[in-house]
Amino acid sequence: MKLRRTTPAELADAAPGPAFEITFDGRPVPALPGQSLAAALWAAGIVAWRTTRTGGRPRGAFCGIGQCHDCLATVNGSPNRRACLVPARSGDAITTQEGHGRADLAI
Repeated sequence: MKLRRTTPAELADAAPGPAFEITFDGRPVPALPGQSLAAALWAAGIVAWRTTRTGGRPRGAFCGIGQCHDCLATVNGSPNRRACLVPARSGDAITTQEGHGRADLAI
C-alpha cells in the first residue's frame, strides 16, 4: 500500500511560497515562508548554533517552544534571539553565538 501524502506539508495541503535565502556563519541556507530560523537551520542539517558559556559545548533547538533558551542565536547582529520563535526573513544573517553572546562586554 503506497501512501499518497507523506510529508507534513502534503498532509496539511500546505503550499508555501517560494524559498528564499538566509545565511548561517556566511553560508547560504534556504528557508520557506512561515519557517522559524531553527526549522530552516535544521532542514539544512545544521543542529547547533550556540556554544555554552562554560565549556563551549554546542547547543541548538531543544524544546522548540521558546522555554529552554538552548536555541539562542545571534540574528542580524542581535544576540540572545530564540531561533525557535523568530520567523525566518529573506536576508537574515545568523551567526553562532558563543557563550552569553556579548563579546563586546567585559563580563
